[in-house]
Amino acid sequence: MGTEIEKKYRIGSDEGERLCVRLREVKAEACGEEFEENTLYAGPGLEGGNRVLRLRRVNGRAVFTFKEQVAGASAIKRRREDETTVEDADALAAILDALGYTPAVVYEKRRTTWRVAGVEVVLDELPFGLFVEIEGDEESILEAERLLDLGATKSEAQSYPQLTLAHGTRHGKLIEARFEKGHEDG
Repeated sequence: MGTEIEKKYRIGSDEGERLCVRLREVKAEACGEEFEENTLYAGPGLEGGNRVLRLRRVNGRAVFTFKEQVAGASAIKRRREDETTVEDADALAAILDALGYTPAVVYEKRRTTWRVAGVEVVLDELPFGLFVEIEGDEESILEAERLLDLGATKSEAQSYPQLTLAHGTRHGKLIEARFEKGHEDG
């Protein structure tokens, strides 16, 4: 069982540009860009919103994740996170369907990743906004926040699924936040 520890910030495009400049200034290691499609499921054991099953498709591969919220009032979130690479995402989706799990939320994301000061820093563009996440241990997150001049930036308490529920488009029981066709990969 793993634990995800992260802090998220909602930023504007100008702030995103400044962050990219700052990452270069502090010699952050660029780790690449990816386009993701994230599908979250509803079904047995997932009621109440503190547990998530997610199937993420990215660059021809898939990752299946279970997350469970850990209670806390800090802007730095802690979640149980167990994940595994999946060889055949369509087969897993069919298995989940057969077990009574149905897609509930789908959101797309463009992600750029860096490593600096012992943490992972990601810049995420979703159809409803731009976000920065810093993931690592709590002390390193706070150090990276200082190093990247994010101390005055307001943290975002809501998860991407929660934000998708608020800003996405309903199609029957499914809520989606997708980029316009033709703009998926930038």
